[in-house]
Amino acid sequence: MHDGSAIADLVECVSNSVTHHHLESTRPIMGYLLDLGRLINKSELHNSMTSYRRSRIEGGTYFFTQVTHQRQPWLCTDVARPLLRSAFLKVREKYPFAIDAIVLLPNHIHCIWTLPRNDSDYATRWRLIKSDVTKQGASVLQLQANLSESRQKRRESNLWQRRFWEHWIRDDADFARHCNYIHYNPVKHGLCQRAMDWKYSSFHRYVAQGIYSVDWGMEELMPLLEVGDR
Repeated sequence: MHDGSAIADLVECVSNSVTHHHLESTRPIMGYLLDLGRLINKSELHNSMTSYRRSRIEGGTYFFTQVTHQRQPWLCTDVARPLLRSAFLKVREKYPFAIDAIVLLPNHIHCIWTLPRNDSDYATRWRLIKSDVTKQGASVLQLQANLSESRQKRRESNLWQRRFWEHWIRDDADFARHCNYIHYNPVKHGLCQRAMDWKYSSFHRYVAQGIYSVDWGMEELMPLLEVGDR
């Protein structure tokens, strides 16, 4: 097992239980998560990141991908993790949202959020999170990526890709499929051999709740999970 503090600096702000989820109960979610035969449905693959038409459903649950500028691998560093955690907590104080699942990889974040009822403004939340990390950490991280003329005109930093990708979670099966994608992602990218071995993930919280087994996501046992090309 990994040291608890190393995991907590990422997932302390993840909801303690998925039972708060706006879907009817966790029973069908757990069933879908544990049934590998229902994970892949290529007819339901979603739009690529080049599609920027946003779905805004009040009180909805969304899957997000946020990538670093030029895919620089700074997100898992000792400097970046506390900055990210602080930014998430700070923004949630003013603009609440539940974090249902999350994984932090060197150059991108995948996560699932549920917004409060009568609220669909995830864009403001992401803007504030990214700007807070930039404000607090750009000078410390000292990344060496070049800025385009467009970025210079917009006074944008070299930390984040300008846009993020979002997908509205439609039902329990969709929620389970994206949870699996999130938690298997470190294995998919060759960062570890099983999901349990990656520290910066909500997978450990799901294991503690009995939703996943400890050996779930072993490279030789898992099919290729796809929810789009990310």
